Amino acid sequence: MALISCCFDSGFELPELFDTFVQKCTDPGCCCGCCSALRPRYKRLVDNIFPVNPEDGLVKSNMEKLTFYSLSSPDKLDRIGEYLYQKASKDINRKRYRFVEIAMEAMDILLQACHAQTTLNLFVESFLRMVQKLLEDSNPTLQILATNSFVKFANINEDTPSYHRRYDFFISKFSSMCHGNNDNTELRDNIRLAGIKGLQGVIRKTVSDDLVENIWEKQHMEKIVPSLLFNMQSGDLTPVEDATQVTPPALAEEVLRELVGRASFGHIRSVLKPLLTHLDRHELWVPNTFAIHTFRIVMISIQPQYSYTVVETLMQHLDNNFKSSPKTRTSLAVVLSKIIAIAAGESVGPSALDIINNLLTHLKTSVGTTTEITPEESQYQEALINALGEFANHHPDYQKIEIMLFIMNTVPDLTKKSKGDQMLQNILLKSLLKVGTQYNTVSFEKAFPASFLQPLLKMARAPHDPTRIIVMKIFQALLDRHQNEKVLSMVSVKPYAALSQEPPSRSDIIFTHKYGANIMQALIDSLALSDKVDSLTSSYNTAALLLVEMACGETVQEFLLFILGIQQVAVIAEDLSDLHKCCLHAIAIALLTLAARVTGITNLLEYAQKIIEARKEDAGHFLPSIMEPNNKPSTTKFNLNLPHLSIDKIALAECLQNAGMDFNRLQSGVPYTLNQKDNPSHRHSWVESVSNQMTQRNSSTDLTTYNGDNDSISSSPGVAKKALAPEYTVDAMKRYLAEPSEAMKKEMQEKQKQIVRAFRESNFEELMKRTEPKHDVLQNRLNDLFSSLALDNKATQNVNNNNNQDKPIYETYFPELFYY
Repeated sequence: MALISCCFDSGFELPELFDTFVQKCTDPGCCCGCCSALRPRYKRLVDNIFPVNPEDGLVKSNMEKLTFYSLSSPDKLDRIGEYLYQKASKDINRKRYRFVEIAMEAMDILLQACHAQTTLNLFVESFLRMVQKLLEDSNPTLQILATNSFVKFANINEDTPSYHRRYDFFISKFSSMCHGNNDNTELRDNIRLAGIKGLQGVIRKTVSDDLVENIWEKQHMEKIVPSLLFNMQSGDLTPVEDATQVTPPALAEEVLRELVGRASFGHIRSVLKPLLTHLDRHELWVPNTFAIHTFRIVMISIQPQYSYTVVETLMQHLDNNFKSSPKTRTSLAVVLSKIIAIAAGESVGPSALDIINNLLTHLKTSVGTTTEITPEESQYQEALINALGEFANHHPDYQKIEIMLFIMNTVPDLTKKSKGDQMLQNILLKSLLKVGTQYNTVSFEKAFPASFLQPLLKMARAPHDPTRIIVMKIFQALLDRHQNEKVLSMVSVKPYAALSQEPPSRSDIIFTHKYGANIMQALIDSLALSDKVDSLTSSYNTAALLLVEMACGETVQEFLLFILGIQQVAVIAEDLSDLHKCCLHAIAIALLTLAARVTGITNLLEYAQKIIEARKEDAGHFLPSIMEPNNKPSTTKFNLNLPHLSIDKIALAECLQNAGMDFNRLQSGVPYTLNQKDNPSHRHSWVESVSNQMTQRNSSTDLTTYNGDNDSISSSPGVAKKALAPEYTVDAMKRYLAEPSEAMKKEMQEKQKQIVRAFRESNFEELMKRTEPKHDVLQNRLNDLFSSLALDNKATQNVNNNNNQDKPIYETYFPELFYY
């Protein structure tokens, strides 16, 4: 083999020689001096950047000349790039990798120097061909080198658009590099890092230019997203502080953040679908640590207004996995609960209720598809309830009320007593309780709107004990403004330690007068339904919280009537067991002592202590000790006929009177009874309007007649006859007959309110029974009146007939003709 080669040692004939002579003489070892002189200048400049010894690297001075020439003659850029590509291709085939690296380095320098030229597009084609040529080689060094060059190119902002570039090969190649499995750990990590960087470069280059290939298409996202997740799951999920070296998991997470952050509303699903598919195929839902980590990255990186789309997509995926194992569905629900709070701040109005509706639908499906709740299915339901609670927690209070009302409207009717309906009732009420615990009660009027309070009170009378207990917990969560729920969890007549309270506001007092009776009636019905200790304790806890939050001088009479109503149920109700009646007596005395301490009425507390001391001696079963878990009732019957140990209504009125407080409501009112239905939503009625009109009248005679009507008073439910004045002197009677005092006016107004309340809250059948005697008397009077009118009418007609007979016929039929 000759050490020196010549261009003319080629075997070409003479005509062919001149045509191919310039292209052929590219070898630096050529002996023909004329060959170098005949070659174009750009080729000579390119040849000069390569050293004789490849280890010496790029000839910097000649590279500067080539760069200057490229800037001076930008039209030669495409030829320079093509020539460098040809030289690199030959060097790759000859395994001369050091010369290939020099050629790639020259390409990078020219790209950075000439990126502002309008003809850069033509050079980029040669550049991308060279990058692709290097990536196709099996040498990892060349692959990493080509990737780094592509990343530099991706960071360049081009002024001129490109219409014909395609990045399919680069996406496929970089994705395959992300899955590199070289035995050398360091080399494997370097290849994976290069692949991730390459995908990052493709994303940056394509997202910013709408004219190039759409990176969000399905075939591209199914390669990019799994490649990033594959690298993320191989690393430690705990963040490492002061990390000096970039690792594939950390870089993959960064690229995923960038990809999600650049996604628009129409493209976010293109990222989420391959993400969910990857988690399904590799069974990464159980355990769900990696899934939670990944979706948190997505929710933090996504544009806030699109976060609802992630929740919606995850819910749809949960729908598609309804036949999966409970563990998988539970993990999906837990992931949902972890990320749903992030989306809650951006979802308002219909979107918020849509999420709530989807969660409730999943709960109903879970209950409806299983005949018996297994522990795994129960965990799934708890995860859904937690997700609902987390979602509601990040909404303002007014939306929480709307959410609770929405949930309440989905609870099955109490008339459905099947096991499945009861299970669904409990599940939905648990979700309602979860939202209620997140609500910060300030005003009871806002926490208990009529549309929400009415169905809640109906559920408080549910025959199923677990359902009723959950409803009581909902009341406790909304009533407990001072964290007294745990303090009042035990029925006791002893002072409660660390009991926090403050006087109720004016709005709370108004709420008590408007709806307090409805709540107390529901509590009495709840107490009478079961003799189980946990059920009675939950109802007591609710009543105690109601008393602590609302009791004051203006409302204490209502609570005393409530306590008397509990005692009356224990005395009158025949279908209750003896143990149940004893528990009701114990709850009544415990609430009485609590009311005395909360309101600070000393006389009332002394009276309660006397009853307690008397019961300790003669009737210990009437004290709260009977409800202690360790105190098992004996089989012997209890002595329930102990009227002297009961709470006396007259004594309570005397305690209030001695304390200088109003006692008329307690003296004239009737204790609450069982099964008295409520209707808190009914506010304005004809009874109230009539009462207001009567109050506005100036005639004292009308008021006196109205209030003094014995039949009207006796037929009005909840109103007793008017008591005489305590003094019977002549002066007192004169004052009484002359003009009613302020106290009498207040008493008349209070009685009118009682009539209004009775007609508003009582059911129709009860009103009919109470007013039936009056209606009979009135009907008889009307019949007599109509009869007398009929007789008078007949007599008048007879007289007229006689008169008409005396007159001429023309005067009878035409009287107007004869008027003067």
